[in-house]
Amino acid sequence: MPNSMVRPWTLAVFRAVVTCEAALALGQAVLAGSFLSGHYGALDLHALNATATGLTAVAQIAAAVLLWRPGGGPGWPVLAGVALFGAEAGQIAMGYGRVLAVHVPLGVAIIACTFLMLVWAWRPAAGPNVAVEERA
Repeated sequence: MPNSMVRPWTLAVFRAVVTCEAALALGQAVLAGSFLSGHYGALDLHALNATATGLTAVAQIAAAVLLWRPGGGPGWPVLAGVALFGAEAGQIAMGYGRVLAVHVPLGVAIIACTFLMLVWAWRPAAGPNVAVEERA
């Protein structure tokens, strides 16, 4: 009897949102690099993209809740999503405060964690075809 079966639609929603979050996070690094290269208009886009990234993190929490209940997936992505949102809120505050000694390494950590979540979400074992059977 299967004890782990993820509903496909919840996994699809989660994967889509996590993919958007990763793309936006990567965009943040590109926009920061562009600003540092002398394209000063990129700073406004960096700020706008930060808002989009934060809003997508909220959507990721909602998608993780759906993946967990009613989806039947693990609950830890909900906690990871909440932590990511908190880190991004702090990141935005550090950016507007120009506290670059925190802003830059926190940004690297956010991108790394976001991509770890992306890899986890798209690995085959996350899919609905995986059912662990107990044998008596």
